[in-house]
Amino acid sequence: MKRLGKVSHYAKQGFLILRTDWVPSLNEPVVDKKLTMVGVVKDVFGPVKRPYVAIKPRVKNPEEYVGALLYVDTKRKKVKPNHGKKRRAKGGKGRRPAPRKRG
Repeated sequence: MKRLGKVSHYAKQGFLILRTDWVPSLNEPVVDKKLTMVGVVKDVFGPVKRPYVAIKPRVKNPEEYVGALLYVDTKRKKVKPNHGKKRRAKGGKGRRPAPRKRG
């Protein structure tokens, strides 16, 4: 778990905005000090040294988190499922066959 920063405000677009000293990855889970899931990182913008982070909240009342410290929970990172990816046979080159000649 790594400290992200203190929430500065709740934007009209529905995001919690905070400022941080490091750049988190997109779609990383964000929790509060009680390890309650608050939302996910949706955007990182602003200066490189102290960027702003927009968090898409997954709680009923996100306005309650203004002024609260939030953290990135690296243990809750979701594993991406294989969407239609085929596994290659062992020892095979895994190439596509050459196209057939016409005419």
